[in-house]
Amino acid sequence: MKRKQLSLAIHGALAVSMLFAAPAMAQEATATKPEARKTTTLESVKVTARKREETLQEVPVAVTAFTSEALDKLNIRDISDLGTQVPNLTIYAARGSNTTLTAYIRGVGQSDPLWGVDPGVGLYMDDVYIARPQGALLDVFDVDRIEVLRGPQGTLYGKNTIGGAIKYISKGLRADFNGFGSVTVGNYGQRDFKAAVGGGLGGSEYLRGRISIASLNNDGFGKNIVTGDRVSDKDILAYRMNLGAYVTDAFDLQFALDHMKDNSGVRGAQLLESNRFVPNTPPLASRYDVRNGMPNVNHTTMSGASMTANFRASEDWTFKYVLAKRESDTETNIDFDVTQAKIADVKAFYNDQQITNEIQAMYDGGGKSRGVMGFYVFDGYAGGQVLNNFFNLLFGDTQGKVYTKSYALYADWSFDLSERLKLDAGVRYTKEDKHAIVRNIGYKDATFQTPNGVVSANFDKTIGFRNMSPKISLDYQVNDNVMVYGSASRGFKSGGYNIRAQATAVPRSADPFKDEQVDSYEVGAKLGLLDQTMFLNLAAFHNKYKDIQLSVFTAYDSNGDGIDDAFFGDFTNAGSGTVNGLEVEYQWLPSVHWSITGNLAWLDPKYDEFKYAGVNIAHEQAFTNAPKFSGGINLEYRTPVGHGDLSARVGYHYQSKVVATTEILRAEVPPYGRPPITQEGYGLLSAGVIWNINPAWTVSLQGTNLTDKHYMTTGYNLNRALGVYTGFYGAPRQYSLSVRYNF
Repeated sequence: MKRKQLSLAIHGALAVSMLFAAPAMAQEATATKPEARKTTTLESVKVTARKREETLQEVPVAVTAFTSEALDKLNIRDISDLGTQVPNLTIYAARGSNTTLTAYIRGVGQSDPLWGVDPGVGLYMDDVYIARPQGALLDVFDVDRIEVLRGPQGTLYGKNTIGGAIKYISKGLRADFNGFGSVTVGNYGQRDFKAAVGGGLGGSEYLRGRISIASLNNDGFGKNIVTGDRVSDKDILAYRMNLGAYVTDAFDLQFALDHMKDNSGVRGAQLLESNRFVPNTPPLASRYDVRNGMPNVNHTTMSGASMTANFRASEDWTFKYVLAKRESDTETNIDFDVTQAKIADVKAFYNDQQITNEIQAMYDGGGKSRGVMGFYVFDGYAGGQVLNNFFNLLFGDTQGKVYTKSYALYADWSFDLSERLKLDAGVRYTKEDKHAIVRNIGYKDATFQTPNGVVSANFDKTIGFRNMSPKISLDYQVNDNVMVYGSASRGFKSGGYNIRAQATAVPRSADPFKDEQVDSYEVGAKLGLLDQTMFLNLAAFHNKYKDIQLSVFTAYDSNGDGIDDAFFGDFTNAGSGTVNGLEVEYQWLPSVHWSITGNLAWLDPKYDEFKYAGVNIAHEQAFTNAPKFSGGINLEYRTPVGHGDLSARVGYHYQSKVVATTEILRAEVPPYGRPPITQEGYGLLSAGVIWNINPAWTVSLQGTNLTDKHYMTTGYNLNRALGVYTGFYGAPRQYSLSVRYNF
C-alpha cells in the first residue's frame, strides 16, 4: 500500500523519539467515550518526522514530544517547565526577565541575550524560527504539541540549532465549531484566563478561522522594600489568530498572526554577599525582595505574522512555501548591585526584525525512497542601546546594529536498503553575512547628553560564514518491538561581533568571534516491551565541540595602574571540548489505572582546550548549565468517575550540581575574584489532581515546588570591578485551581 502524506500545514521535526504520556494522546482522541480509556497498552502515535508521517518508535533520533493533554497534566505553564521533563535540557528565564529565554541541551546553548549573539537552541513557532531570545520564553496556551529535539539539527533546521530545537505547535484549524475557556487562580495572586474559539466561517468548511487569547497575571514573589513595588510578578497578554483557505483538495493557504506583551516588573535577585562598595547593605532575608534604585520597568512586546501555502502537485510530490515576519521590542532596567547606590545601573533597549522565506519539496512515491528538499532565506536586523552608570562616575553608551543575511539549501532522503535496514542521509549548505555597526562612547553625566570624548569602540565591519552540515544514520528493525540506530551529524552556530567591545583597552574585542561547530555521534534504541505496555527509549552520544563561544563578564585596567577596575563584557572563542552523555526515557502502564513515566540523564562535558593569556586552562574550567546527573519520575493514577475520569499525579525531578555562569577561574582569585554562580544538587516535588467531569467540564488542582526548595537558576558575578555577586532563584511553592469548559 502506498504511504499517505501527512497534513501539509505542519512543518515536521527532524525526528521524534518518544511522546510523553502517550496514553493521554489516546484518551484525548476518545474524549467522548470514557470506556475507551481503559486501554492497557501504549499507542505509538504518528507525528511529523523528517517532514513525513512516521510513528514515534520508528524514527532514529532522540526527541521528546508533549500533547496538549500531557502539558495540562504536567502543569507546563511556559516552556521553562519542560526542563524537568526532558533529559539533558536546562531552560529558564534569563537574568532579570520573565520572557527572555535561556536554553541549553546536552551542554550546548547561549546565556547572553545581547544582540549580535545567537542562541544555541533554536525555537520555532508553527514553522517559523524565532531568532532573538527576548519574548521567546513562550507561555503555553491553545497548543497542539511541543517537541524538543536533542542534539545538532543542522541538516533540516540549520544554524543556531547546534544544541537542539524546540518546536511550539499551536492548535490546527477544524471545520466544526469548537473552543474552550479556562480560569485559574492561585497563591501569590495568580489570575490566569485562557480561551479559544474556531471553526468554519459562515458554516463553510473551506474557510476556517481560530483565535486564542491568554491573560496571565500574578502579584509577584517579592517586593522592593524601599518603594513598595511588587517584583518577580507577571503581567502578560498574548493572542494568536489563524485563518485558513482550503481552496481545493490539493491547495490551501494558512495565515497566522501572534502578539505578546509583557508588562511585568523586574525579577528580584538576592545578594549572595554584601557589596564591598556599600558594606552597610547586607543581603536581605528573602530571596525575592530587593532594594533596587532603578525603575521597576521590564517591558517586552513580540509580534509575528506568517503565510503558508501548501500544494500537492501529484500523489508523489508536495510543495510548501512559508513567508514570515517577526519583531520584538524590549525596555529593561537592570540594577546589577540591587541597592539604592549607583554602582552598576543599566538601562537597555533591544529591538529586532526578521523576514524569512522557505520553500520545501517533499517526495514520497510509496517505494524504497522518500525525502525533502528546501531553500531557506533569513534577513534580520537586531540592535539597541545600553546606558551604563558605574559608581555615578563613569557613564557609557553602548549602541550597535547587526544585519544578518543567510541563505541555505538542504536535502534529507531516506532509503530502504532492505525490509529492516534503512539509511537516512542529508546535507545543508549555509551562506551567511553579518554586518555590525558599533559605537560605544562615554558621557560626562547621567543625562547622557554631553560626550566626554572617550570612544571605546567605533567600527563598521562585515564578516561572512560558510558551512556544510551533513547527517547520516542507519536504523535496523530487529523485530516488531525493537529498533536500533546509529547516526553522525553536524551543527553550527554562526559567529559575529561583540557589541560591548572595549577596543581601546582591549583591541581584540573589536575582532569577530568565530562560528562554533558540533560533530555528534549517537547510538540508540527504541523498545516496545511487555506487550506494548512499556516504551523504553535509549540514546548515547559523543560530541566534539569546537570554537566554543563564551560570554564572560570580567574586568580590565581602565587607568593603567595595574588594577582591573572597569567592567568588561568579553565575548570570545574558548577552544574545544568533548561532551559524552546517556539518556533514558520510559513509559510504563503496569495496569489499567496506573502509569509511570520519566527520564534519566548523565552528562560529562569537558574542555579539551581553553586558552587564557596564552595558557591552556581547560582542566580548571567547567561547562555551564550542564548538570552531570538529572532525572524525573511521574506516577499517575487514573480511574473512571461518572461520565468522566479522575487522575492524580505525583512528580519528582532531581538534578546534580550545576554551574550557571562562566568565569575565568584563574582570574577570579581573592581578594575580589569569586567563583562562578553555582547551585548544588536539588530536587523538586510536584503534584496534581484533574477531574474530567464530562467531555465539557474539567477541574484541576496543581502544585509545584511543594517543599519550597531554594534553588538558583542563574546570577551575576561582577565582583572584581563592581562588587556584584547575586543570584536569581526559581519560583517558590505555588498552587492553583483551574476550571475549564470545552465546546
